[in-house]
Amino acid sequence: MAVTSIAVIGAGAVGSYYGALLARAGHDVRFLLRRDLEAVRENGLQVHSPQGDFRLADARAFSTPQEIGVCDWVICSLKATALDDARALVAPCVAPGTRIVALMNGLGVEQRFAEWFGAERILGAMAFVCINRGDPGVVHHIDYGRLTIGHLTGNAAMLRDLDTLLTAASMDVTASPDLLRARWEKLCWNIPFNGLSVAGGGITTRRILDDPVLRETADRAMREVVTAANADLAAEGSAERLDEDGVLQAMFTQTDAMGPYRTSMVIDFVLGRPLEVEVILGNPARRARALGVSTPTIDTLYALVRAADLGRRGQRDVLSQADVIPN
Repeated sequence: MAVTSIAVIGAGAVGSYYGALLARAGHDVRFLLRRDLEAVRENGLQVHSPQGDFRLADARAFSTPQEIGVCDWVICSLKATALDDARALVAPCVAPGTRIVALMNGLGVEQRFAEWFGAERILGAMAFVCINRGDPGVVHHIDYGRLTIGHLTGNAAMLRDLDTLLTAASMDVTASPDLLRARWEKLCWNIPFNGLSVAGGGITTRRILDDPVLRETADRAMREVVTAANADLAAEGSAERLDEDGVLQAMFTQTDAMGPYRTSMVIDFVLGRPLEVEVILGNPARRARALGVSTPTIDTLYALVRAADLGRRGQRDVLSQADVIPN
């Protein structure tokens, strides 16, 4: 097997997990780390998974992209809230032949990378995975793990190369000929479940599904995503469409099986971190509006989550006990 050099920029739970699988397969994987840097350098990278625990004792951990250097592939798995930082972090790892994979949430992500590095080298990846970080240097893979991948301009040869790389590392991969369709399909889960987990005050997917009102709201939001997706695909000249009934059945069946899963957005909300509200909720809502598609549930989730995000991080005044109880 030819050894491929791979930079993982943004090695949180998702980047660390998929990067670890590639390293276990024998590739030269270089992780850009912040919080977990010293722990990984001292103790390696530990993955706990129902598919088998493993540890990379010699995981290659770096503090700057300049230390990583040029690689064959760059997998950018930053939070979308850090998208504005991505160019500076990815650029030192890029040479003329380098290919870049945006393993990130939301709509419009690959287009930003194309502006910086050219569309011909840009691919996208969407992870349907239950995964959380534990102690520094420890990743808990809870369930699933499927990756859907696509090339921004539909380059079939480059898509096959990525498919081969990931599949050989024991990943469950679906290669989509239409990246836009894949992006919208992921949003069918992210918009209702990430959105409601925060709008509901900080709750798990189990709470959403067990509450009839919240479950029906998730259903409405998902149907709106499908409608917006199909309008966008038509506007872009794609023959691809999402099947509403099939999407809803698959998403709810899989989420029912997850148990009390904490979405990435609700974890960030509880910890007071910035939320990926614009790429997950704002961009789809704006795109639907531009297409003349009515999405009242998505619009409401966007407004509520955006307000909760600003309030939680102290960027918008919120009431406290002292404001409502007289002295």
